[in-house]
Amino acid sequence: MIKKGMRRQIVLHYILVVSLALLLVEVIFLLAIRTNYYDSVYNKITTHFSAAEYFQKYQISDEHAPFQLQDLLDRFTLSNAELEVLTLKGDMVTSSTGFQPDRTITTSDVPEAAGGSIGRWVGKQPGTNESVMAVSKILQIHGRDAYILRYLTSVEGINEDLLNLTLLSIGIGVAVLAIVVLFSFGLANSIVKPLNNITAVSAQMAKGRFNTRIKGNYKYEIADLAATLNYMAEEIVRSNQTKDDFISSISHELRTPLTSIKGWSETLISGGYDPEETKLGMGIISRESDRLIGLVEEILDFSKLQQNEMKLSIGIVNVKVLLQETILNIWAKAEKKRIVLLLECDEAIYVKGDANRLKQVFLNLVDNAVKFSHEDSSIVLTAQRFSASEIAIIVRDSGIGISDDHISRVRDRFFQVDALNGGTGLGLAISQQLVELHHGKIEMNSEIGKGTQVTVILPLTDELPVSVSMITT
Repeated sequence: MIKKGMRRQIVLHYILVVSLALLLVEVIFLLAIRTNYYDSVYNKITTHFSAAEYFQKYQISDEHAPFQLQDLLDRFTLSNAELEVLTLKGDMVTSSTGFQPDRTITTSDVPEAAGGSIGRWVGKQPGTNESVMAVSKILQIHGRDAYILRYLTSVEGINEDLLNLTLLSIGIGVAVLAIVVLFSFGLANSIVKPLNNITAVSAQMAKGRFNTRIKGNYKYEIADLAATLNYMAEEIVRSNQTKDDFISSISHELRTPLTSIKGWSETLISGGYDPEETKLGMGIISRESDRLIGLVEEILDFSKLQQNEMKLSIGIVNVKVLLQETILNIWAKAEKKRIVLLLECDEAIYVKGDANRLKQVFLNLVDNAVKFSHEDSSIVLTAQRFSASEIAIIVRDSGIGISDDHISRVRDRFFQVDALNGGTGLGLAISQQLVELHHGKIEMNSEIGKGTQVTVILPLTDELPVSVSMITT
């Protein structure tokens, strides 16, 4: 007995389906053969029922009917068949065997023949209990019904042949079913064994052994399942490594400003310093505090985005004004590296979105451009129509560029191209998600040594801010 499971279900379903199919085919086949056998006998008999042929060869009259009927019996009796002449009521007049029972023939073929059609009946012959077929038709004399001709033949041989065919078909069906059972076992094993292997490996993964992999040359959906689980394990290993790197990075990022704050705090508490040195220390504490706040806010923003809890304050945003404010915010940092920030946006272009969050996106993009650009270079911000319904905002620098290996991962959370430059590795990941919340997308192109171009594509809006619409009217 097969134990419960997928293998058992596959085998049982195959056996059930094939058994029903075989039963249906065999029943149809045997019925068709039986009908063909019986119809061949019936057709052979009906060829002798041509009334026109009888009348052309024999002019039967009432007064000589008995002698002419005997002549009819002699000439038209079929081999292996008895010809009977009956009255319209079914009483026997004569027969080719000379046997004349004193009973009335009441089988269904007689009344059918009396009604004008060719009657047919298959059943057991009274007395002998032999299987026979009877075919009857009216014999007309001078245009009026006088007698019923009835052919009676045994179908025992046909039934025996049909029985042999039935046994043969059952044997073939059993052989086919046995083959199907073997095939279904093979098919079930081809599915269940890989699944058992995948289940075992999955159990190892569930215990935290993510370096385990599903091995085997599988096909179709099972191959897809194995590849998905292997990919999932690789992603978990990668995520764990990324998490470890992030913890290490964020620990460093937090420790540096905290060390500065603590050091200067202790120094200032000890006293004895002139106002200029005290002012310098307080400035460092303020800047490092802002840096800490920025790190914490970045982590909080990422957490909100991951949990779909980010709330946007949607309004009409003037892209040119937004980019001008971005440049003003980054200008001081760019000035230290003598980097020129240029804006190319001649016309007023409006998008619908959260101005603060969009500003956060472009501040991050321009800050990265400044961070990875050479001194005495330039960064260009361009806003132009991308299509009839979209705008493209491009941040282009001529900095160190990003390699092909890194360009596909640079927007992954916690990923850093150069960990020495600091940061949490969340900036681009947050920017990507913020842009997607505004129904836009970010495209990046870069070449080592020649710079990077980041394109933010956002949907345009025909609406104008209230103040602008009031002026135009």
